[in-house]
Amino acid sequence: MKFRLLPLTLLAVIGLAVAAEPNYPLDAPAPDGRRPGGTLTQEFTPPPLRDEENKDLRRERNYPEQPPTIPHTIRGYQVDTNGNRCLACHSRANSARTQAPMISITHFTDRDSQTLGTVAPRRYFCTQCHVVQHDVKPLVQNDFENIDELLYRETEQAEQ
Repeated sequence: MKFRLLPLTLLAVIGLAVAAEPNYPLDAPAPDGRRPGGTLTQEFTPPPLRDEENKDLRRERNYPEQPPTIPHTIRGYQVDTNGNRCLACHSRANSARTQAPMISITHFTDRDSQTLGTVAPRRYFCTQCHVVQHDVKPLVQNDFENIDELLYRETEQAEQ
């Protein structure tokens, strides 16, 4: 008999908690992050989106398994379950004709390590890993050094 009232009691307690409006100060400072200045309640106009780089040059990778970045614009490309515009140039059949790099053989391997004749479903959505570049100022300072720079510096110090 007592357990029949438990759901009703819990519902009433949750309803009261939601109805009790917290009194946050309207001029509370914004969290420290990508949105400098202002308050939590103020709306700022976001900066305009920059155009994607369209240099069509391959970029250096910073570590061995880094997915290559996309060196051209992909605005308007369809990449969904109905089609993948990337494969029009980068597929095995079209890469020689278009002079685009063929997608890696790893993209033809399924999760059971079986090599397939077509792109594996887990590698079909290119923009999960590959991204276009924008010519913008970095949000945070980056002091990353790739392994070649570290090894070069180490050998120079050993020679001295």
